[in-house]
Amino acid sequence: MPADPTAALRRHFYLILGTVAIFLAAAKIVGAENVIEPSRYAPATEANFGFDRAGKPERKWPATRPEPTPMFGSNDRSRWATVRSLVDEGTYVVGTRAVGKPDTGIIFEDGYQSLDKVMLPETGEFYSSKPPLLTTLIAGEYWLLKHAFGWSIVRDRWLVVCMILLTVNVLPFAIYLLLLAKLIDRYGTTDFGKLLTFTTACLGTFLTTFATTLNNHSPAAYGVVFALYPLLRPGGAESRRDLLTAGFFAGFVPTMDLPAAAFSAALLVPLLYVRPKATLLYFVPAMLIPIAALFACNYAALGRFLPAYSDFGGPMYEFAGSHWQKLKLVKQGFPQKGIDFADEPKGVYAFHLLLGHHGWFSLTPVFAASLLGIALLVRRSLPDVRRVLTRRVPPSEPVFNLPIVGAMTAVVSLVVMLYFIFKTNNYGGFTSGPRWFFWMIPLWLIAGLPGVDRIARSRSGRLALAIFLGLSVLAVCYPAWNPWRPPWILQALERLEWVNYDVLPS
Repeated sequence: MPADPTAALRRHFYLILGTVAIFLAAAKIVGAENVIEPSRYAPATEANFGFDRAGKPERKWPATRPEPTPMFGSNDRSRWATVRSLVDEGTYVVGTRAVGKPDTGIIFEDGYQSLDKVMLPETGEFYSSKPPLLTTLIAGEYWLLKHAFGWSIVRDRWLVVCMILLTVNVLPFAIYLLLLAKLIDRYGTTDFGKLLTFTTACLGTFLTTFATTLNNHSPAAYGVVFALYPLLRPGGAESRRDLLTAGFFAGFVPTMDLPAAAFSAALLVPLLYVRPKATLLYFVPAMLIPIAALFACNYAALGRFLPAYSDFGGPMYEFAGSHWQKLKLVKQGFPQKGIDFADEPKGVYAFHLLLGHHGWFSLTPVFAASLLGIALLVRRSLPDVRRVLTRRVPPSEPVFNLPIVGAMTAVVSLVVMLYFIFKTNNYGGFTSGPRWFFWMIPLWLIAGLPGVDRIARSRSGRLALAIFLGLSVLAVCYPAWNPWRPPWILQALERLEWVNYDVLPS
């Protein structure tokens, strides 16, 4: 095989841009502070009965200065409250309710207040509604920081939070980019396509936006690459180490983001069918480790194996004063304000989830090229799928290759997107993008390579791809100070008065 004349130049590009992306994420973390935006606090007018002239509900400007904090919305505050409670108080309980007394506990303190909490009706104890495995792991790091350096999340909030976010969001991001660069360079066919795809991975996805916040979606996305990479390495069939690594992260991903169980199943089923003995000996036991850890943490926290959100719509969520108690009113025919209670026809919801204000393709239009790549791979995958179905994969070859990954991405994406379209009306709350799908980002980057390469053959195609990348970067950077803010498209539609979820439906 002739030497690749541009290989060294591409490696230099990956190194430089990857380093920029990693330090950009680090800078966002160490410089992060929750900002109170005046535009979100508008006094009501008497004529509008509690609403301002734009139809927004009244929000009162704080009478006293809030506590400065690098913690942002309800989502991450709920997790930080659990981390603090586990280490400082030795319990998953973040608050308590007693008859005739105000609610007390960490989750009611300034800087930790959160809607994402549940209450056990029998005890009046509050817990985070988030699955406890991630927060338990984070609490382990906080425990080390506290005992090694004497840091307290109360007194040394910035030190603790920044160090943990650098460990959880930036270090895995660096490994993620390294592995993606290798996969992109191996499976891409044009220099432009490889460089554009890697640039997208660095700067054009919401993983960069969410680097500043403690969230479950980023670890899930990193885990997808960590699971897939060992199965796509060239040089023969999967080794024991490959199966152990892939299995562990295939189990880890759904513990972070439950819909990613579709991805884990898509890895497990072909391996189990083609290589049953090796899969049962190595992949499956490794896969069960993080899943068992999740169940153990659930039981330690709540005295039950299932996570709190398995009771969504039940008494743990719908306690007096709960944000989610409004769901009862919605079910009874009383509409509620806010995007959490969007009452839209399925067609409207599907449009906005894919092409509208929270759209997978409208906010990151570079994935339109990925859609072409996935379609091309599905067509190319038919012989490989047939070999898997007939168990004719030679022992010297891996079960997974790029066409198989493309077909897997198509099936998994379709299943997950259809589930959210038909089973929910949930945009993920107050968030800057379609966060339910973030864990699929690396799949669309890898499987999208043939589409990007095909479009990059022409000058006009390269220009279109560059513009799509630019628009993706715009959406990713728009919520510069807080990822828990609406996307730019939604804010534009609100200003045009085409959409307003803060006004009761007529």
